[in-house]
Amino acid sequence: MEYKNLPDIRGWAALRAIMEKGGVSAAARALNVGQPAVTKRLRALEECYGIPLTERAGSRLRLTEAGEKVYLLAVQTLDRQLSLRQDLQDLARGKTTLHLEATLAIGEHLLPDLLLQFSELFPDHTIQSRLGYNRLIQAHLADGMADLALLENAPDHPDLMIQKWMEDELWLTCGSSHPLAETKMIPVESLKKLGYVLRERGSSARLALDEAMQGIGISELNVVLEVGATDTIMEILARGRYVSFLPRFAVKEEVNSGRLCRVKVSGFRIGRTLWIARNRNNVDHPVAEAFTAMLRGG
Repeated sequence: MEYKNLPDIRGWAALRAIMEKGGVSAAARALNVGQPAVTKRLRALEECYGIPLTERAGSRLRLTEAGEKVYLLAVQTLDRQLSLRQDLQDLARGKTTLHLEATLAIGEHLLPDLLLQFSELFPDHTIQSRLGYNRLIQAHLADGMADLALLENAPDHPDLMIQKWMEDELWLTCGSSHPLAETKMIPVESLKKLGYVLRERGSSARLALDEAMQGIGISELNVVLEVGATDTIMEILARGRYVSFLPRFAVKEEVNSGRLCRVKVSGFRIGRTLWIARNRNNVDHPVAEAFTAMLRGG
């Protein structure tokens, strides 16, 4: 194998920082070096590959086609390097740290209490958590970058094993001043007439909703807004103009308090299961075992 002229990992870090922080000066601050050092590392990386990786667009740098490919490799390699370093630290002192990932809604509404409960039960263990989308979390599990994940959709990957965690449901929800607030049940045909604020396409709740709508022959809803956070959607609903389908675990307290209202749909329910997922090759992690037992009431 040819090992000459390998790229310097500092060049990858410089390229990533420039793109993610918005420029050379911001990248220099993030990397705790001077601007000339960042520029020098970027130029050395381009010399290594023999092609420009960035180009100027006004006052900003943007990736060239080649730069897109190198940037993707840099992100993957740097993330794996951080994961490896943590694994080696865990190996040196015994596995006392759990790398946990969860979907955004679970992370916003269920994870804080779970982390507090676990820290009280196991003060010698540490959990490092990260939120993301279902597909990215599955990739991190498969690559060994995460030890355990809490998901809203069951992963379909041969290297992953799953356990049922809890049952959930998507509730049609509106604010207390919405015209439907006092309505206990509506016919399914009324779903086409409502204005919705929904999670963005690709999110777990949106995938479940789209599948359910197709099951009853509704190809498209009147989506007025798409929002990337469940809490923000609930704030919009409280203003009274729109409705949404949201996880029961996220809105139950708001509904019980009367700030939001649940509207039932005749003959229609979106039930689903929340899942615990792990890599089949990482089944001997003591912190993962302890956390899973706590989740399942063991």
